[in-house]
Amino acid sequence: MKFNNAEDTIQLSPLWQGERFPDGRPKVPSSVLARLGRITLEEAWGPLWSRGYHYQFEGDFKIIHPNKVMVGRAVTAVMVPKRPDLHDTLLNYGHEQEDRRGFFNQWVIDSLEEEDVAVIDMFDKIYQGTYVGGNLSTAISTRTKTGGAVIWGGIRDNQQVQQIENINVFYRGSDPTAIADVTMVGMNVPARIGRAVCLPGDVVLGTPAGVIFIPAHLAELTATHAEKSQVRDVFGFARLNSRTYTTAQIDAAWTTAMWQDFIQWFDTDKAAVPYRHLTWEQELEEARKSENNGPSSDVRL
Repeated sequence: MKFNNAEDTIQLSPLWQGERFPDGRPKVPSSVLARLGRITLEEAWGPLWSRGYHYQFEGDFKIIHPNKVMVGRAVTAVMVPKRPDLHDTLLNYGHEQEDRRGFFNQWVIDSLEEEDVAVIDMFDKIYQGTYVGGNLSTAISTRTKTGGAVIWGGIRDNQQVQQIENINVFYRGSDPTAIADVTMVGMNVPARIGRAVCLPGDVVLGTPAGVIFIPAHLAELTATHAEKSQVRDVFGFARLNSRTYTTAQIDAAWTTAMWQDFIQWFDTDKAAVPYRHLTWEQELEEARKSENNGPSSDVRL
């Protein structure tokens, strides 16, 4: 076996057609990451759910900076409880065959790039399951600049970690013990975080509500869908406040007349300026077709 094998990572993400890192991970553009960092978790969730991605969210975390949004590309690792023969074999292999230094968690942190997020399946271990403390969190800060970590396990040195403002850490609990009695069995492999699945290169969006893992090949589509949902909400709130439409009208499929009202607002209202890169021809055409088929009670995600 190999840790962080580029060929394996490429095989895991055949739907991604863009640039990749040397380790094989999809390199979702920074511009798309920035767009995703401005949306809500629910706006990201909708297009994934509607496409059958039902296991991308986990919300049962503690958060170092609860009001700070985190977005970045996933570097994953899977840990298991220590079994001496397996542990010694893999640790020695990493040191002797791949010229790695230190313990398993240090291997992952040392591989991080700018805008990365370490995503660690620590099998919910907290006592002697503290994947990072002050030193490794500082290293994450230095390497990723704006990233962080999602740890299905523990951390230590919380007071020190809280002083690091440019990253965020989502974790299950705290303990003063150091990491022990664990073995890494995979690096940049599929990782289970609670009830969610993360692949290397997924976009990690961490919010006060929890974390969602956005498949790389759906990242730009998710950003566009989310931005459209967001600006439609801006319009909808304005029209609800003016009592132009009812909530039933706003939450259901829009009529052609509503779409035309929206597009006029979109082209002229200053609140829509950040969204002017979006287009609406497809939605307007779908509304026309829907009206020809009779009334609809669909609720948009």
